[in-house]
Amino acid sequence: MPALIALPGNEEHAHRLGSRLDCAVVVPELRQFPDGELYVRIDGEIGDRAVIVGSASGDNFLRIAFVAGTARDLGATRVGLVAPYLAYMRQDSRFKAGEGVTASYFARLVSNTVDWLVTVDPHLHRIDSLDGLYTIPTTIVRAAPAIARWIAAEVHRPVLVGPDAESVQWVSAVAQLCGAPFVILEKTRRGDRDVSISSPDRAWNDHTPVVIDDIVSTGRTMIEATRQLRAAGAAPPMCIAIHAVFADALHDALLDAGARGIVTCDTIPHATNRIAIADLLADAVRERL
Repeated sequence: MPALIALPGNEEHAHRLGSRLDCAVVVPELRQFPDGELYVRIDGEIGDRAVIVGSASGDNFLRIAFVAGTARDLGATRVGLVAPYLAYMRQDSRFKAGEGVTASYFARLVSNTVDWLVTVDPHLHRIDSLDGLYTIPTTIVRAAPAIARWIAAEVHRPVLVGPDAESVQWVSAVAQLCGAPFVILEKTRRGDRDVSISSPDRAWNDHTPVVIDDIVSTGRTMIEATRQLRAAGAAPPMCIAIHAVFADALHDALLDAGARGIVTCDTIPHATNRIAIADLLADAVRERL
């Protein structure tokens, strides 16, 4: 079996996968020189196959590239990447003159660095699949089964709420799996921290609303959806996010808006992680090995 190489901050992900796949986990030495250059050393058996475990975000890409290169120097002929969170999916088109289509550029970099990619629910909006961007084999793991199990166990009479049209793909899948109704609100975005959400239908006020979104960074969308639900007389909603980017002090702001709380999948380590996706990731990785 291949070695799993854990990037900093992803050691728990790697060990959970390793226990399910019966693979050894290697933690490389990664540090920075005073000028910011990265130092990489892998002390352990690699073999002919290696799997890097770590989110593919902008500041992590050089770590992925240097670890992949080091693994190949140590004998790995095939290097895969398990990225629970895949960044650079938002800018998939040129909205204003002069903008860079960074989703394409990042996909090119990753495709030239590793041989395959497994990730969890990337932010697909204007493109149908990763195949349109990446030239390597890719597998998308859907968090919906794990989210549905959590809702079924923890929420009484749920009605699932998507805060905008983009969320329908996640909300509808979870709703089908846990047998709950769902509604989709309308969002108008005027800036990264300036959004408005349509008022929800009061017909579901005898249910417990569960607001679901894929990526929560500033949280403006989720906060505004919570405010609208409370203003319409709904019970305090439970909020669920797949990827807890959390750029701002979101937890307190959500509670202030009237939310019951927020839980997230453990794709990005955070105190709100309650929904584990290791089993789903392991199944997908097993097919690539």
